Amino acid sequence: MSTQGNSNIHPTAIVAAGAVVPASCRIGPFCTIGPNVVLGEDCELVSHVVLDGHSTFGRGNKIYSFACLGIPPQDLKYAGEPTRIEVGDDNSIREYVTISRGTAGGGGVTRVGSGCLIMAYTHIGHDSTIGNGCILANAATLAGHVTVEDYASVGALNPVHQYCTIGKHAYVGGGTVITQDVLPYSLTSVERNCHAYGLNKVGLQRRGFTPEQLRELSTAMRLLTGGKLNTTQALEAINDMIESGDAGEHVKYLAEFVARSERGVIK
Repeated sequence: MSTQGNSNIHPTAIVAAGAVVPASCRIGPFCTIGPNVVLGEDCELVSHVVLDGHSTFGRGNKIYSFACLGIPPQDLKYAGEPTRIEVGDDNSIREYVTISRGTAGGGGVTRVGSGCLIMAYTHIGHDSTIGNGCILANAATLAGHVTVEDYASVGALNPVHQYCTIGKHAYVGGGTVITQDVLPYSLTSVERNCHAYGLNKVGLQRRGFTPEQLRELSTAMRLLTGGKLNTTQALEAINDMIESGDAGEHVKYLAEFVARSERGVIK
């Protein structure tokens, strides 16, 4: 799609030849869009936004002032390879957010799903993957190769170590340093000495989890975090629940998450 005739591009914006900017997009003052950027329909760049690299955006994204997306990774091994970022639909990306494109050694792609709220000053490092419906609060700082699964919430000022995974529907309290995987469905906080201290019950209720599903998850979470069993013993007890029919798909996913964790989980 040509940018010619697009009256929604502010005259101070710089849109490189080759960039794809549909006529439905709104490009504010002093934005810079590189030649390998592809925007979906109905995107809005408020002002002073930088889009660089091989970057693809879905429809309906709103990107606020001074965000820099698709910039080169902060990795000394990066040598200019044509790596990329891929962003889904209907995301709100706030002021001063930075998203680095991938590296050749890490798969080459940094991905953000759809329906996410990425608050001001958040950094998403190279080769990271953010799921759908995630919330990354102000100044969340994700190193390279981090995975945030669907509907997880990362608190303000959270540094997340590289190769960590934050499980789906987890809620991480502000200021918590994450150096191991965060259990899905859990509440994890530095206020509890960086422990998982329970089920994210309110968040799960908002997502439509049934009382029976909450009961099953509460039982499994107590086995994992109650301190009476080590991880291997807790997994055995949880698998017994699953095999006996006393637990469903969400408990099964929780057990699979713990079993495949390479960095260990925060308990």
